[in-house]
Amino acid sequence: MTTRWFTRVGWRHLVGVLAVGFSLFPILFVFSAALNPQGTLSSTTLVPTDGLSLANVGELFERTAFGRWFVNSLLIAGLASFASVFLSSLAAYAFSRMRFAGRRVGMLALLLIQMFPQFLAIVAIFLIFGTITDLWPAIGFNTPWGLLLLYLGGALGVNTWLMKGFFDTLPRELDESATMDGATHAQVFFRIMLPLVAPILAVTGLLAFISTINEFLMANVFLTSTDSKTLAVGMYGMLQGNERNNNFGIFAVATLLTAIPTVLVFQFLQRYIVSGLTSGAVKG
Repeated sequence: MTTRWFTRVGWRHLVGVLAVGFSLFPILFVFSAALNPQGTLSSTTLVPTDGLSLANVGELFERTAFGRWFVNSLLIAGLASFASVFLSSLAAYAFSRMRFAGRRVGMLALLLIQMFPQFLAIVAIFLIFGTITDLWPAIGFNTPWGLLLLYLGGALGVNTWLMKGFFDTLPRELDESATMDGATHAQVFFRIMLPLVAPILAVTGLLAFISTINEFLMANVFLTSTDSKTLAVGMYGMLQGNERNNNFGIFAVATLLTAIPTVLVFQFLQRYIVSGLTSGAVKG
């Protein structure tokens, strides 16, 4: 009887336990490293043997500008995700509901541009922002506003395509009824369409937030001063050269604190996530 149960159902429980253990292992190791009083990689084990201490938390804020990096990342990621979602929704609504010259070419251009990583244009971007820094320092190098503009250019394409598929699932009778009642395009968009596409707005916002707060390559080139760095760039400096072993404890604390905003955003938007990822896949 036991063999039959294991063959039909029990092996699934075993696979689930193994998957959970495999997923929790790195998290437990990071927690152990964060609470390790010695704060080094060589002395870190899965189960702490030298006791527990919060000394690494104090050292993180004393030895680095982590607080400033944290604020910079939240500011850039929050504004970039909000702006990209708003602008992408406007473009998606136009592509879905309106017919104009260049519509098909514009959609194909957005799709083709996404095939090439943004980092391929890093030389041109560096030269452009070098001139911008001389003329308008407020949006040049080492500023969150300049990096925000850079991120917006790379996020609009894929978000527009995701939202267009969602807009296409909404019946056109909604637009026509509102237009017959005297509503303008702006009123139809803000009062009728946006509430109905809230799931895809949440999904694209979450994806934009995660990708922005974790982005490193462009930020590492764009940000050089200590106070202007984001979490990804600043934390990378903790593990450079011979400091990899000595700073591992405070690096572990930093990774745990960095995960908090993403978890909170995910929890806030989770009721929209499932429907937003599946809706818009087919038109009907």
